[in-house]
Amino acid sequence: MNGTVLHYSFFGGGSHFAVPKKQADAVRDAFAKWKAVGVGLEFQEVDQLSEAEVRVGYSTADGSSASAVGREVLDVPLNEPTTVYGWDLTTPYGRGTALHELGHVLGMEHEHQNPFAGIKWHEQAVYDSLAKPPNNWDHETTFHNILEKLTSQQVQGSTWDPDSIMEYEFEPGLIDEPEQYDINGLVPPGTLSSADKEWALKWYPPAKTTVPTLQPFQTVALELKAGEQVDFAITPAGSRTYKIETKGASDTLLVLFEDMQGEPKFLAGDDDSGEDRNASITYKLFKGRRYIARLRLYYPGKSGKTSLMYS
Repeated sequence: MNGTVLHYSFFGGGSHFAVPKKQADAVRDAFAKWKAVGVGLEFQEVDQLSEAEVRVGYSTADGSSASAVGREVLDVPLNEPTTVYGWDLTTPYGRGTALHELGHVLGMEHEHQNPFAGIKWHEQAVYDSLAKPPNNWDHETTFHNILEKLTSQQVQGSTWDPDSIMEYEFEPGLIDEPEQYDINGLVPPGTLSSADKEWALKWYPPAKTTVPTLQPFQTVALELKAGEQVDFAITPAGSRTYKIETKGASDTLLVLFEDMQGEPKFLAGDDDSGEDRNASITYKLFKGRRYIARLRLYYPGKSGKTSLMYS
């Protein structure tokens, strides 16, 4: 959800995934570059892995870099990294890798799997190339990371952007069409492209400074476009269990935060996407505290409207 404070931490000590200082600094710099785009997210480093949604590991012995995508980080066991790097991040290629994996954290998929890319592959050549060091990928891994096309129902995005930070580097002879990449290969610059920044701001626009208050038992009708989000403050008059819910045929993500001295602390969430029901949260709220109900629209339904209330 936009406006979230995303906490990150590094494996240390004698851990297999211990992150050396220079590599950690490269990841910190990558977080700073994403933040400099102007996104409405905040990135905050914490000391304890158990307090971090994003747990960063490093292992040249494993030799692979990968990350959970978006909210998938919440499904990774707390003793495992959500994002791991397998080579030096202080080189130009490594700095691009640091940005790329954090793009996954923000919900971005591989650009060459873009359903609008129109790439045709020399498929056997791709399998043969990725089976060699340093990747050493099996058939299934290569298909999942390279050849499998995402559907237009799975993602929102632009037409293919070969300069995207989410694009891989490919040697000549792997891409059949467009022909220029068959001959010359594809070498993206390893920096955030204009389209990367545009779409990051579309999903995570700068947070608004004022938040309207949601009154109890009063339904607020909303007309949001797919991907848009709205916040409401809740200041309960009494301490008891409340129900916060949406109405209408829309698919939404509803999250409840407590305002802890300006930082939103996650309390509960509900995602009704693809289900024949409405998003709903039942939670005990306390008088004198301030809460934020955050609603993101996935699909507006036939009416194009949804509503929110608490009682």
